[in-house]
Amino acid sequence: MTATTPTLGVNVETVTYRNIEFMVMDMGGQDKIRALWSHYYEGGDAVIFVVDSADDERLAEAAAELHKLMAEEELKDALLLVYANKQDLPQALSVAQVADALELNSIPGRVWYIQACSATSGDGISDGLEWLAGKLASKKKD
Repeated sequence: MTATTPTLGVNVETVTYRNIEFMVMDMGGQDKIRALWSHYYEGGDAVIFVVDSADDERLAEAAAELHKLMAEEELKDALLLVYANKQDLPQALSVAQVADALELNSIPGRVWYIQACSATSGDGISDGLEWLAGKLASKKKD
């Protein structure tokens, strides 16, 4: 766990989980930074999309950005893990509500999973990574 602040660019880290090494690119979600996202798609096996499940007013914007992202040719085979963050807050929407707001079922041909989490406590983070690691491992066998 580390202290979090809004990402103002791209932070790159290597994370090892279950003998799988992930090169994680943490990209800020502010309007000005979104234009840079496309420079980092090539070779991506998965997208981890983190949304604030306690901010229902911005979920429509998050859904629009997610659908644009999933329509990118370079990401056509990428797995999608969505973290419904801030589940520790009383006003947080449920995972089902977040999935509906993001219209995850309408993304054609996409393998996706949504996981409740709290970045501040770490709850749910490993559960999402467990799903992703399992899917990546089985994808490598194919």
